[in-house]
Amino acid sequence: MDYLYHYDSPLGGITLSSDGSALTGLWFDGQKYFGSTLSKNSGCQIPSNSSLPVFEQACRWLTEYFSGKNPGFTPPLSVKTTPFRRAVWEILLAVPYGQTMTYGEIAAKIAGQKGLASMSAQAVGGAVGHNPISLIIPCHRIVGTDGSLTGYAAGLNKKEKLLAMEQGLIKDLSDFGRKEGEEH
Repeated sequence: MDYLYHYDSPLGGITLSSDGSALTGLWFDGQKYFGSTLSKNSGCQIPSNSSLPVFEQACRWLTEYFSGKNPGFTPPLSVKTTPFRRAVWEILLAVPYGQTMTYGEIAAKIAGQKGLASMSAQAVGGAVGHNPISLIIPCHRIVGTDGSLTGYAAGLNKKEKLLAMEQGLIKDLSDFGRKEGEEH
């Protein structure tokens, strides 16, 4: 059974999923690969007034994060994936708040772990793009070799705002809660 929870962020709605004890998904509503980890053959349940503890932890994390602070903890996570994607996502979890890493740097780390001379940055990009737990597994911190903002399943506009907030260029994202195209 998948449990779902909705969180209203300054950048739009976020859907969280859980297996009952750990977070299994976190997507901006409508983003690419939305709901990719949800069970195909089982129903979904939205918790009633008494939320799951993992959703309470994830909401606390998101509230701290969107206020411009490093939450300093990670809610319990559970992802069923390939060993390659798991290795990439573990590297993402190690990218510090406010910093970035390139696809090529991740590829070099994975190659080193596997004892290979090189690894495809495109393969890394595929794994980064299919990250089912956005923000907490910080795929938005991954940039192109030249520092350019390339690829983000929730959209480059969101990626730009998230990085600006983390780097202290904006205090928090409360001013960005408006829909795309609205005047600020």
